[in-house]
Amino acid sequence: MTILEKETFICLDIEATGLDTKSDKIIEIAMVKFTFSEILDKFETLIDPKRDIPKISQDIHNISDDMVKGKPFIEDVLPDILNFIKGNFIVGHGIGYDISLIDSEAKRSSVPCSIISNTHIDTLRLARLYGESPVNSLEALRKHFNIAFEGAHRAMNDVIVNIEVFKRLTNKFKTTSQLLNRLRQPILIKAMPLGKHKGRPFSEIPEDYLRWAVRKDFDQDLIFSIKTELKNRQKRINFGQAANPFYDL
Repeated sequence: MTILEKETFICLDIEATGLDTKSDKIIEIAMVKFTFSEILDKFETLIDPKRDIPKISQDIHNISDDMVKGKPFIEDVLPDILNFIKGNFIVGHGIGYDISLIDSEAKRSSVPCSIISNTHIDTLRLARLYGESPVNSLEALRKHFNIAFEGAHRAMNDVIVNIEVFKRLTNKFKTTSQLLNRLRQPILIKAMPLGKHKGRPFSEIPEDYLRWAVRKDFDQDLIFSIKTELKNRQKRINFGQAANPFYDL
């Protein structure tokens, strides 16, 4: 049983042409190998995606077409990326997106890749479990924990902040096993994290919307939270009926 503070992790962040992990391309990747006490290694590079970067994406990460011109192609750096990660635990905020992007790029480039099988730890889910930050974005958590600002939204800046957020979100766990066992279970979310009811407590959301949302391909925490709210409403209805002496009349 490995003590959490003695374990080695890879914190990973990717900037891309868009949000579709099947079709969008990586334009920047940053990785840091670390323990709770030190930085062991770093890897960072811009990548030429062989396509234009949409303006809407440039406005988020501030990476222009000129900046990636002449940079390596993904197939040139993928072996180094995968070698850096190897079999280590992967940490990231919404890390499933980053892992899926790497896996898709590897398939397109016919590069052998087993990153999907790496154990990963999502700091977004840890933030939901922590429950004391009103917003669970990486920037909101940075401010919540009073972590130093590392600069504009770029991959390495986000990685450095994410490592510090990760350390704070895991301070109630002693071992890696304890942390992973808890993350195998769904986490109850306090408010809707997306859509037209974003930010509203589940108790305030119309039932027809919840019944629509529960059939969508959302993550396990959101589905669990929606189902919990629907079950609680049914219990209240059943209790009200049982407590009403005239219900069966």
